[in-house]
Amino acid sequence: MRLVIARCSVDYAGRLSAHLPSATRLILVKADGSVSIHADDRAYKPLNWMSPPCSLKEGEGAWTVVNKAGEKLIITLEEVLHDSSHELGVDPGLIKDGVEAHLQVLLADRMEVLGTGWSLVRREYPTAIGPVDILCRDAEGRTVAVEIKRRGEIDGVEQLTRYLELLNRDPLLAPVKGVFAAQEIKPQARVLATDRGIDCVVLDYDGLRGIDDDKLKLF
Repeated sequence: MRLVIARCSVDYAGRLSAHLPSATRLILVKADGSVSIHADDRAYKPLNWMSPPCSLKEGEGAWTVVNKAGEKLIITLEEVLHDSSHELGVDPGLIKDGVEAHLQVLLADRMEVLGTGWSLVRREYPTAIGPVDILCRDAEGRTVAVEIKRRGEIDGVEQLTRYLELLNRDPLLAPVKGVFAAQEIKPQARVLATDRGIDCVVLDYDGLRGIDDDKLKLF
C-alpha cells in the first residue's frame, strides 16, 4: 500500500463530473489497483475513488487514474508532504461472528432457498483479497458469489463488488453474478446492490434452521 499526503485538487470525469478544490488530503494506492482520496473528517469513507481494475499514470505535478470504462480521476499535486509504500501481505479477512458463520453453514446446506436447482461449489472460496462466503451455481449453471452478513450495509456490498470484479477475470468462472444475503439489509445498501446488478436476500435465522421457513425472502 502506498500512502501519500499532499495538498492537491481532484477532478473526476465520467458519467458525472466532480471537483475537489485544493486541500491537504491522504491518497491511498492499494495493491489491488484502487486509488482513493481521503479527508480527516469522514471516517473510512473516501471523498472520491477509482475501483480496480484501473491504471495510474504519474506525470509532472499530476496523476491520472483511468478505469476500464474510460472514466478519469485527475489528481493535481501542489505539494507532497509524505510519500511511503508498505507491504501488508495477504490479509486473513474479517472473521465472522457466530451468527454470520452459522448462517453461512446453514445456507450452504440449503442452497434450494436461493432457487430451485442451485448447487454449492464451495464455502470460503479463496481469492487474492479474501475468501468468498459461498460460491455456487444457479439452475442454468452460472457461477454465483454469495456474501453473508448479519446486518447488510454499504461496506458489505462494496466487499462483494470487489470479489465479483476479481472472480469475473477468471474465464473458468465468468460471468459471475452476486447475491448479498443478510438478516437485515439497509435501504442504502439495497439501492447500491440493485444499481450494481446484485440480488438481495433477507435471511431468517430460525427459517434456515427449519423454523418458520416462510420468512426467507428473495428480492
